[in-house]
Amino acid sequence: MFLKSIEIQGFKSFANKIRFEFHNGITGIVGPNGSGKSNVADAVRWVLGEQRVKQLRGSSMQDVIFAGTQARRPLGFAYVAITLDNADGALPIDYREVTVARRIYRSGESEYLLNGTVCRLREINELFYDTGIGKEGYSIIGQGQIDRILSDKPQDRRALFDEAAGIVKYKHRKEMTLRRLESEKENLVRVTDILGELEKQIPTLEKQQEKAKIYLKQREELKRLDINAFLIENGKNTQQLQEITSQETTARQDLSDANTRSEALRVRAEGLQDQRRDLDAKIESLRSRITDASIVRGRIEGDIKVLQEQISSAVQRSHRLSEQEEILKKDISARELQETEFAEKIRGAEEAFSRIGADYEAAKEALQSSSEDVRSLREQLEIKRQGVLEEMDRRANIRSRLASLKTLQSQEGDRLAEVEKELSQVSGEQKQTDDEILSLKDQFREASGEIRSLQDGQKEIEEQIAAHKTTLGDSDAMLQRAQFSWHQEKSRLDALTNLAERYEGYGGSVRRVMKEKQREPGIIGSVADLLTTDKKYETAIEVALGGSIQNIVTRDEDTARRMIEILKRERAGRATFLPLSGIRNARTLSGSAVLREPGVIGTADTLVTAAEGCRDVAASLLGRTVIVDTFDHAVAASKRSGHGIRMVTLEGELFAPGGAISGGTYKNTSSLLGRKRELQELSTSTEQFRREVERLEKVIEDTKESRNILRRKLDDNKRALQELFIRQNTLRVRIQQEEQKLEEAAGNVESLRQELRSLRERTAATAASQAKAQEELEASVLLEEKLNTEAASVQERLNERLKDEEGDAGRLSALELEKSRTGQELGFIQQNAERIRRELGNFRGQLSLILESARSDRSGIEEKKARIKELEKESEESEGVRSSDEEVLRDLRGQSEALREQQEDTARERESTMEVISGLDRECIRLSSRRERLEEAVEQKAAYMWEEYEITPSDAASMRDDSLTDLAKMKKEITQYRSRIKALGNVNVSAIEEYREVMERYSFLKGQYDDLKEAAVSLEKIVRDLEEGMRRQFKEQFADIQAAFDKVFKELFGGGQGRLELMEDVDILEAGVRVIAQPPGKKLQNMMQLSGGEKALTAISLLFAIQSLKPSPFCLLDEIEAALDESNVGRFAQYLHNLTAQTQFIVITHRRGTMEQADRLYGITMQEKGVSSMVSVDLIEDKDIS
Repeated sequence: MFLKSIEIQGFKSFANKIRFEFHNGITGIVGPNGSGKSNVADAVRWVLGEQRVKQLRGSSMQDVIFAGTQARRPLGFAYVAITLDNADGALPIDYREVTVARRIYRSGESEYLLNGTVCRLREINELFYDTGIGKEGYSIIGQGQIDRILSDKPQDRRALFDEAAGIVKYKHRKEMTLRRLESEKENLVRVTDILGELEKQIPTLEKQQEKAKIYLKQREELKRLDINAFLIENGKNTQQLQEITSQETTARQDLSDANTRSEALRVRAEGLQDQRRDLDAKIESLRSRITDASIVRGRIEGDIKVLQEQISSAVQRSHRLSEQEEILKKDISARELQETEFAEKIRGAEEAFSRIGADYEAAKEALQSSSEDVRSLREQLEIKRQGVLEEMDRRANIRSRLASLKTLQSQEGDRLAEVEKELSQVSGEQKQTDDEILSLKDQFREASGEIRSLQDGQKEIEEQIAAHKTTLGDSDAMLQRAQFSWHQEKSRLDALTNLAERYEGYGGSVRRVMKEKQREPGIIGSVADLLTTDKKYETAIEVALGGSIQNIVTRDEDTARRMIEILKRERAGRATFLPLSGIRNARTLSGSAVLREPGVIGTADTLVTAAEGCRDVAASLLGRTVIVDTFDHAVAASKRSGHGIRMVTLEGELFAPGGAISGGTYKNTSSLLGRKRELQELSTSTEQFRREVERLEKVIEDTKESRNILRRKLDDNKRALQELFIRQNTLRVRIQQEEQKLEEAAGNVESLRQELRSLRERTAATAASQAKAQEELEASVLLEEKLNTEAASVQERLNERLKDEEGDAGRLSALELEKSRTGQELGFIQQNAERIRRELGNFRGQLSLILESARSDRSGIEEKKARIKELEKESEESEGVRSSDEEVLRDLRGQSEALREQQEDTARERESTMEVISGLDRECIRLSSRRERLEEAVEQKAAYMWEEYEITPSDAASMRDDSLTDLAKMKKEITQYRSRIKALGNVNVSAIEEYREVMERYSFLKGQYDDLKEAAVSLEKIVRDLEEGMRRQFKEQFADIQAAFDKVFKELFGGGQGRLELMEDVDILEAGVRVIAQPPGKKLQNMMQLSGGEKALTAISLLFAIQSLKPSPFCLLDEIEAALDESNVGRFAQYLHNLTAQTQFIVITHRRGTMEQADRLYGITMQEKGVSSMVSVDLIEDKDIS
């Protein structure tokens, strides 16, 4: 594995996109101070996950983004990517190339990418564990790492040894395991607290659930007795009801028979009417057929005329085709003759072309011979000329060298003047720098004031955002309440709709019949579905209807009969049907004196609204029942009417004819009549809540929009603040830079004086080189003259052979022209022959088409003549059919008159039957009134069962206990059970379920508690195993590093001794490392007591020891040899070169000895102020050339 490339854009001073390509060996990165070469090391450190801003020499992470210059705007992001060759599979990832990248935006957002895919820093760290690569590894060694090794704190060196020993990933696993262990312990505490709470609840819930079980048991026994008492009482009432119902059934059967007779007569009348309509239709059809036959005959005669005209046109076209046929035959004969003539011409042209081709080839061979002689002489001439040119080039090079030496001499003289001028300008520049520092400090104070102003504005915006947050919280709470109410009302609406659709509250027989409504169009609906009233009248109307509220309205008696047969067949119970065809002119109390009594509201039928066509149903069921406002008014009105009228109060008291009064509690929880109204009310309230939810959502949306505007304003404020911080930081850096310039100015004087001495020495050497070059120039002029003479002799011979070549070329050209002319003539003849052949083909094709068209016309004429004969036959047949239809028409008219007489007889018979039906209808109404009173008693009992136990009579029948027969005893036991239940007081029935749930939760949490304890023990064991493994591995690796350090130390120092020691009385996994060094000729001592150069070389020895023992794939060194003298730099560079077999080195340096060992150099310059750019030199190729 090795580093292939680094790509940088927008990072610090690298404004433009720059790509560094690396190979094996040593690559040097050089450049003057301040050019940005150390930013390359910062970029690699940053992309590998460096989070400490100080390590990147900044105050915030956004400082790594290019901040702009006077000529360039700041960039909005920084991007760095490194690409590693993973062909050897050293990294645990299935790619031959691995690219790690990091991007940061000025807004603070950042991301890591692995082969173009966004990932976490943790994944990158895990990828490079124990490879030496990473922000804490030893693949990037700068002055910071050297300083940590040179630190007087042994603990500062610990991270380097952990990476070298390969225990970093185990330490990371240990940290993760300890975090998991801490989390498990926290969970254990939480589970313990919950278990404690549950243990407090269990005794109370256990008592409550035992009490609830007693209550439920007694409640169940009470229910059993109550239901059986109901069944006994209901049986008696039902028996009486059956007798009345039987009488009513007989009367209704007679009425049905009469209706059947009436219906049969109606059907017969309709049948006679249908027969008359059929006869009339047939008569009309015959009339149409007779008319159509006349039309068809006219159409046939027209078709015959058209066919005759088509035959005439075809005969004329046949004559024209015959004339065209003769013309084409003549053209074909002419073209065949021309075709033979052109064949003869082609043979003659081909023979002439062949003769000229042979002459052309002979001339071509003669020209090739002349050309070969010319080529040979030209080669000799070229050799001579090349010699002249080489001497000219050599002389030009010598002159160029002379010019360069003169230029160099001039430049050196200019540089001498520049150095003297620079020395005189130093004091002036120092003054300017002082003034610039004062100006920058003023700007810094101004930026600080603007920052404070913006921070105050930011605080105000944040307070407004907080106020919006409060508003959003309140609105959200209101929205949640509105949504809860909306969903609650909608659930009620859905439930009630479901009840209505399933006809809940109706008897089983009614529900069974209503299932047939979709298949049986004669079923109109139940009485409750077809009648509506105001809410205040619902109780009174339901009592007035009694059991009739579940009656089923049908279109006719046949529908009722079919439904009754289904009930009988399926033993589904009994139901009452109200056929609309049998309900006519119901008697009501309209106009009765009782309606004028105090408190009387009106007859019940006038207080309801009936569905279309069902008004007679309302009148029949409610027309003789009076609704009164209060009980007292009803008593008075009943007395005045002689107790002969049925009355109902608004609260549901029923005054029956004869003086009986029913009353008491009336629970209208399962109102069938009010169901429609309740559905409408729920629909309205649901819609209101929905609109309220939408309104609150709009308020929240508007508030969020306002808040977002404030947030954007806050973001703008923050960006402005960030820009000011950047400006402030830039000013701070510039102040530091200007102050540094003051320090550098003093050092520049001595440097310029040394350069002045060096320039004078180089000027003398340049003069000596000029004299030597002048001698070489004179020798080159003599050699050139000799070569020119030899070249002139060769040129004369070449001219003679060129003349011969020109004559041969002329002859060849003339033959070539003749050959071309003959070829063109042959081509022209061939083209004309081909044209004649095409025309001949076209004429033959046209002749074929004409012959085919003539045959087609002859065939068409015969077909049209045959069709004329067919049409004449059809005309004769149509005339025969028309005569027959006129005879049938006369017979049908006689049958129609006979049917009219039968219709009149049937109408008279049906009128007599209707008088019988009217009498039977009055008898049925009388019996129905008696039946309704009994049904009301049965329904009141059934209503009690539903209200108390929510069971229907059919459900109760399945719970019958035959051992219970003594009704009086049962009543007594019912009273006793009710007393016992009352004595229990408040009972929490849900405690049974709560107790079960709490016990289940307690058991679950107890299991969780045990699992957590086991997990904690397991994690503690993992930590112990990791620590044991790390101690063992660190001891082994530390011993190897110590031996390697001593070896490298001796090589770099030329002797001496180096030793590493762990701090005593400290855990080996946390112990710091002391470095003991003994340079040659000195005693063994702590590294801190060495000179600066010795300390730096000792630190380098340690780093090289680690590299030799556990080499990282690449190593980036950032001016680590800066403190070494020249001799030690040489040893450092030579040792670095020895390590290139195992490690690829990228060295940032300004030391000559290091540059000399580099295989390639990248130069970092600032041609544009504040912007780093790159130039590269491949020294391997340069060394090969030299």
